[in-house]
This record gives sequence, structure tokens and C-alpha cells, in this order.
Amino acid sequence: MSKEKNFRNSGSHVLLMHRVSQILQDHGHNVTLLSNRGRSLASVYVSFFLLQLDFFEDWFYTHTHVKYESENFVNLMEILGTRCSYLLRRCDIMDSLKNENFNLIVVDAFDFCSFLIAEKLEKLFVSILPTSVSRLDIGLPSPLSYVPVFQSFLTDHMDFWGRVKNFLMSFVFSVEQWQIHSTFDNTIKEHFQEGSRPVLSHLLKKAELWFVNSEFAFEFARPLLPNTVNVGGLMVKPIKPVPQELENFIAKFGDSGFVLVALGSIVSRYQSPEIIKEMNAAFARLPQGVIWKCKPSHWPKDVKLAANVKIMDWLPQNDLLAHPRIRLFVTQGGMNSVMEAIHHGVPMVGIPVFADQHENVLRVETKKFGVSIQLEQMKAETLALKMKQVMEDKRYKSAAEAASIIRRSQPLTPAQRLVGWIDHILQTGGAAHLKPHAFQQPWYEQYLLDVLLFLLVVTLGTAWLCGKLLGLVARWLCGARKLKKA
Repeated sequence: MSKEKNFRNSGSHVLLMHRVSQILQDHGHNVTLLSNRGRSLASVYVSFFLLQLDFFEDWFYTHTHVKYESENFVNLMEILGTRCSYLLRRCDIMDSLKNENFNLIVVDAFDFCSFLIAEKLEKLFVSILPTSVSRLDIGLPSPLSYVPVFQSFLTDHMDFWGRVKNFLMSFVFSVEQWQIHSTFDNTIKEHFQEGSRPVLSHLLKKAELWFVNSEFAFEFARPLLPNTVNVGGLMVKPIKPVPQELENFIAKFGDSGFVLVALGSIVSRYQSPEIIKEMNAAFARLPQGVIWKCKPSHWPKDVKLAANVKIMDWLPQNDLLAHPRIRLFVTQGGMNSVMEAIHHGVPMVGIPVFADQHENVLRVETKKFGVSIQLEQMKAETLALKMKQVMEDKRYKSAAEAASIIRRSQPLTPAQRLVGWIDHILQTGGAAHLKPHAFQQPWYEQYLLDVLLFLLVVTLGTAWLCGKLLGLVARWLCGARKLKKA
């Protein structure tokens, strides 16, 4: 199996960070990649921390409830915090990192351990957010009237009750963020001296730049700060011809074209025999060919593969999405896959399972790029109807192509934005000029609570004074009348 195939069979975080590493190397930077698989050193200008990502996937695989649940996610972060303590105790790794002449550290925002290591090394760092910007509180202005809170499953078009829900969900989100951050408290206490212990919420705002793996052809428009840069589409590479084996298979179906099915590295491992059976039966009802990323070793022995279906352990997803005869992409809704589909203007059927996938598929539906179906509701007839709906209703294809035009027509590519901003940070020695003073203000100043309190005191004081003066005037007038009558 080629190196590309090896990485394609890794998880989305690994793929994204490896791609970022490649882009920077292609533009002349020397890169060290630190991961739980190992580390290679060179004359380094930029360092990457790619921690715990394989463990993250294994954890989801061993848990039965794979949907995003706050309690499960907090438990995962507690485990990552413990593993982070172990890494920080590794004097051999930490000392060698300190001895390297890093100019900049690039961290994956999923694992907070990366931020703590950057703080230990006292180096500038930028962060890669693999998912939507709403996933973390990084200090962005978020008007609740049109910016949906993560896991609220709202759009930017909210009615009155939607705004009520969004307002209440903002408190739930804040509590969940606090719970998640607190899972690293013991690690921080163990490895940082009292008086200089970082606060995770402050560390997030300390990042010089935030690179977000999304863009506004997909996201709901919202305010960003100058140090927040959308780079969705980094995974899109120059198109290569698909292997002849696949080209021969596609040719069998002529103008009917083909459907690509790829449910991601983690979700593919959850495909039970029942789910595989239902999906196979659904694909058998289509006139199109179906190329399905599904390990042959996972295929149930009692299920006969549909005549129009080809299963593969690995497939060139980007190249297949660019193929002129593709008609539909069946995806789990991971951000990398959605960005690739948007780039190539391919409509989708989303089968979300966990984490941000439900939010991503909600946006796919809202933007009319496709429809969704829940994994637990997977039935052959339902899935077949959903797929036919998207392929036969040209509005989905038109919306996907319009999004592709928006994405492609931007003046700079995602890779150019990434490299250009990193070069800018290296040349200017940081991004203080891109961060608002609000990051240094206490919360009561940011929300003008001190100003409101002052105005309230002045208003109440003035009202009290006016009342007293009116009372004095009234008593004086009453006294004057009594003297007149006397």
C-alpha cells in the first residue's frame, strides 16, 4: 500500500495535519511532526503537534454511544489529560523539543495538550481547528440572534422560539466548555508552578492565528476576528486520473454515472452486518454504479454483493469526486469530505454519526447541497429514496455547483492563505496587531457591566436627588400657602 493510501486510511485529524505539514514543506519550511506514533527531527522552523489522534479514533470505536454526548466527550478529555501528564513527564522528549530552534508551533485544537506543550516551550503558536468555528469558544463575537450555538441544531434564520433556544443553549455551551477545560486542571497543577499556571480558556485566545477548516460557501455568515482565517478545502489536491480498474467499472454504467460511498475511517468500522445489508440492498435499486469504501474483511458472508456495487479497502476520494460521471456522494459528514464535495460541486446524502457530523449535515441540508438519514434509521427503501431524490432533483446539483463556484473563485487558495499568514506571523514576530484588546479585558468590561452599573447608579442617584428636591419644593410651597392663609 502506498504512503498516500496509508494516510488515507488514517483519521481525519491525521490527514488534515499531515496535509498542512506537506503544504508548508512544499513552500520551503522545515517541519517536525510530533505524534503518538513517533517523531522525526530536522533543521526545524515549524513544529507540529499531532497528539492522541489514533487514540481518539480507538476510543470512539470502543464506545457504543458514538453520537456526540457531553458526558462521553468529557470522559474522553479526562483520558487525554492523563495521557498529556505522561507526555510532559517524558524529559527526553521535552528536553529535545526545548533544544530545537522552533520559530513557530502549529497545534491541532482538538487536543489541549498541544497548547500546554507550546506554553511549556514558550514559543509562538497557531492553531488548526479541524471543524466548524462554533465548536470552541475562541473569543469570536457571537450574536445569538443569528449565530447558532454548537449542538443547538439551529440555522442563522431563527424565529422567536429559535432565539430563545439559542440563548438558553449558550449557557449550556459555556458550562460544557468549563467542564472540558477542567479535565486538564490536574495536568496543569502538576506541570506548571503556582503563580504561572495557564488557564486553558486564555491559552485558546493566546494563539497567534486560528486556521478554521471550513468556509462560507458552507458555513452560515458570521463575524470573525482578523486572526481567524478560513482554510476549508486544504485536502483538495490536483486531480489525477482514477485507476483503470475503476474507470472500467464506471464505464459499464454509461451516462447513468456512479455513486461514491465513503463514511470515513471511524464510521466504516461501525458498519454492522445489518447496516451493510440494508445499504447493499439500497444500492441494488439504483441504475448507477456504486463505489463503496468498505473493507472486504468486514463483509458479511451471508450477504451477496449487489451487481452494481464495487467495494474497496481504499479509494482515491478526491479524484473520484472530480470525475465527470459522479452523480452523488454518500458521506458521514466529516468536514474534510464535505469540503472536497463542495469543491467539486457534488451533491450529498449525509449519514452523520458523532461529534460535529450532525451539525455539518444540518448545514448541507440548509444550503440545499443534499439530504440526511440517521444511521439507526437505515433501511434499504429509505436510503434508496433519499439517494434518488438528490440525483433526480436538479436543485441539489445546482446548489452544490454554486457553492463550488464560490469556493473556487476566491482570490487565494486555502493553501496560499495558510502559508501566507504563517509567513506573515514569522516576519512580524506575532499577531498582536490582529487581536482585539478584548482578550486582555476582564469579562465585566467586555460586556460593559461596569458602565451599566455606573449608569444605573447615576440614574438612581439622580432620581433620588430629584425626588428629594421635589419633596423640598413641595414642602416649601405648602409652607408658603399656610403663611398666606394666616
